[in-house]
Amino acid sequence: MTRPNKQLTIERLERALDQIQPLEQLEPGNTQFKVWFRDTRVAVEYAFGKDSKEAGEFASISFAPVRFITAIAIRDSYIGGLSTAEATLQSMISQIRDYWEDEAPHVPVNQRTTDPRDVFIVHGRDDGAREIVARFVEKLGLKAIVLAEVPSEGRTIIEKFEAHANVGYAIVLLTADDTGALEGEESRPRARQNVIFELGFFIGKLGRKYVCALTKGDPEVPSDYAGVAYIPMDGASQWEMSLIRELKAAGLDVDANKAFD
Repeated sequence: MTRPNKQLTIERLERALDQIQPLEQLEPGNTQFKVWFRDTRVAVEYAFGKDSKEAGEFASISFAPVRFITAIAIRDSYIGGLSTAEATLQSMISQIRDYWEDEAPHVPVNQRTTDPRDVFIVHGRDDGAREIVARFVEKLGLKAIVLAEVPSEGRTIIEKFEAHANVGYAIVLLTADDTGALEGEESRPRARQNVIFELGFFIGKLGRKYVCALTKGDPEVPSDYAGVAYIPMDGASQWEMSLIRELKAAGLDVDANKAFD
């Protein structure tokens, strides 16, 4: 079994550990406990394997009495189960720290060095447009960061995104992959929600000057992002030259001749 990232695994289990004390103040059977137990069980299974000794150990912790069902017995069993879970998670964290091989240190996103030649390509379901833009960016001598082309290494999608979002520029492909409208209005094409989310993320992180949106299929353009460059890819728009101008205006050293060799 390929082990997940050591530091991220420790962080997941520590989050679960930190939630135990607040759960002790709640009544047995509360919804927050149910969510915590499921999430923690998944985290343990992900760390050690679904059929591992550690996963079985955590799953076997009892939080309810077998008999003598009184309010006091139910409360005592609940608190006792949380205490056992706390000790179990602490032991698992120590096990990972002591016996798992160390990896390259996990550096928080806001502390990583930015490479100004890294360009993040935000995309929806139009794989053709994504491929065209990514390869064009590489012809210009830049590095295209496409999340779908990055190894997962046991990380969730948001963890992969955070790990590779420290770039110098972002190109957002607003392709007509979805439809939507205000209540009572006629639906119209729009980009997927994850694309809009990442557009806003990079505007906040990099600034509007370092974000360019390419549109295809006449999608609805977010009205809140005035000042962002929107370049249509359809027809004879010559989007390539327009994109090169935006990249140069942002200070990136690109040679247009390389793209059209």
